[in-house]
Amino acid sequence: MSTPITSGFVARYGERTLPAALGPDDDEVVLFSEEPVAGFEAASGYWRRTVKRADLEWLVLVRTVGTFGGEPCIVLDEDDDGLHIAYAGHSGMKADTLGYWMVDHGAYEVVVPREEVLTIRVERVPVA
Repeated sequence: MSTPITSGFVARYGERTLPAALGPDDDEVVLFSEEPVAGFEAASGYWRRTVKRADLEWLVLVRTVGTFGGEPCIVLDEDDDGLHIAYAGHSGMKADTLGYWMVDHGAYEVVVPREEVLTIRVERVPVA
């Protein structure tokens, strides 16, 4: 597969673009680094720093998306069986028709051959 499977938050802080996580408070973000960075604390093989969201240049959710059976999906993982995808449409009946199984109320997932998922791309969704 030429498009990477990715999902998570990424932030721009100072001169660096870093993986991030929301919280612990509503106005905070935890930044992560694989190498030591001034102001970051060591944490079991990586370094982290909690900052205010207002101190970030930008924050985005990065995820891999595509279409399956003409409906939008989010690519969760890839293995020898194919792509593990989540339904991103709005019809539970359509998800059921496409072979998705319900994993929670309104949430559907399925594993399908890679070639059945079309228009795969990485999407960056800005976080306000």
